[in-house]
Amino acid sequence: MKKLLLICALLLGLLPNLLSASTRAEVNVLEATENIRYLSQHLTRNYLYLYANPKKVEIEEILRKDLDKLVENIRTISLTTNDEDTKNILEFLTYSKDQIEELLQKKPNKKDASLMLDYSETLLEGANSIAKAHAYKFSESEKMLMISKNMEFLAERSAKYYLALGIGLGTEINRRQMQEALGALEKDLKIIDQYSYPLELLKQREALGRFWEVSKSLYKRLDQLFVSNLLVLSTDQLETLSNHFVLYHRKNQ
Repeated sequence: MKKLLLICALLLGLLPNLLSASTRAEVNVLEATENIRYLSQHLTRNYLYLYANPKKVEIEEILRKDLDKLVENIRTISLTTNDEDTKNILEFLTYSKDQIEELLQKKPNKKDASLMLDYSETLLEGANSIAKAHAYKFSESEKMLMISKNMEFLAERSAKYYLALGIGLGTEINRRQMQEALGALEKDLKIIDQYSYPLELLKQREALGRFWEVSKSLYKRLDQLFVSNLLVLSTDQLETLSNHFVLYHRKNQ
């Protein structure tokens, strides 16, 4: 009886550590899926931007770095989990990554730009599926962190479809996806606007609101005026400002 009680006590003592390790693994997977979500949009946005502005050869290096980050995050998930469904989804992510790598070895063209849109959606769908399988109940601070990171993703997604429409890939689906991303971004911005932040972040929030209004005006005039350089500049500034809130909420976990 004493031996049984001792074993139970040992197991109970180990349980918190086991749960903690399990949670850390889930967090690592979720962080990697968030990175893949972002990269799926950022890669394609920059590919479309390069197609629209072929003289901006410096974008080629950004694309290569994004591809390296994509490989790294897929590998992180692969090494962190043994879940069979996740492993199967990773096969599709790896395939899409390989196809993107092939496209980046060629000069951008309209046909490949359309393929990039397809591959970006495959990466996004796969990352979302993995995240759903490894989700856990977020604390309030974790929810705000996810909202802050989601704003960066949505800014890239909106810009991706703006550029797609601007270069002649103007399907009704692409237009609807752009409008949905813009609506979701505005919703997240309202949540940020209502949150009680310290004084040093209030100026950043005010600037974020200003740049959002500028960005919205560019989207509204897309059919009359395609300004890829201004749109990308505005998007980058939105992300820079959003990152202040990502860092704040990450620090306060």
